[in-house]
Amino acid sequence: MAAGIDLTQLKRCVIEPSLKDLGLGGEVAVNLLTGTALAESRAAYLKQIGGGPALGLWQMEPATHDDCWNNYLRYSGARHYAVILEGMLAPDQPRCQQMVSNLRYACAIARIRYYRAKEALPAVSDASALSRYHKVWYNTCLGAADYKANIALFQAAINA
Repeated sequence: MAAGIDLTQLKRCVIEPSLKDLGLGGEVAVNLLTGTALAESRAAYLKQIGGGPALGLWQMEPATHDDCWNNYLRYSGARHYAVILEGMLAPDQPRCQQMVSNLRYACAIARIRYYRAKEALPAVSDASALSRYHKVWYNTCLGAADYKANIALFQAAINA
């Protein structure tokens, strides 16, 4: 018996509508966020294995989450995204904790992280380019992700 979230359902029932509601959808963004969930947590773990600070399927660290709010979303040019994100939040938990319990919000804030990148999104079905983009703009040079090893995960995201 397989365990974990069905990848096609995650892609079509969570990621696609979350990004569409945010206004930052499209198939390349959907593939990127699906691949990111696979690369970061195997789309299965809600807390970082080994006790690190990363949270949710997209394994965003609280400091990165807070940076998105403090240095991007609070400014007038991005306030419309902040309003949409605030509408995704449950009222009974802090924002950061919702990266664990609220898939819609966790996906959307991960998309905001990518939206701030200075490079355009890669081709929709180029697993190698998507994996490299993830490494450069999401995981960064300090992170443990191996873009070559993760190409297969981004291909699985494309195929889902």
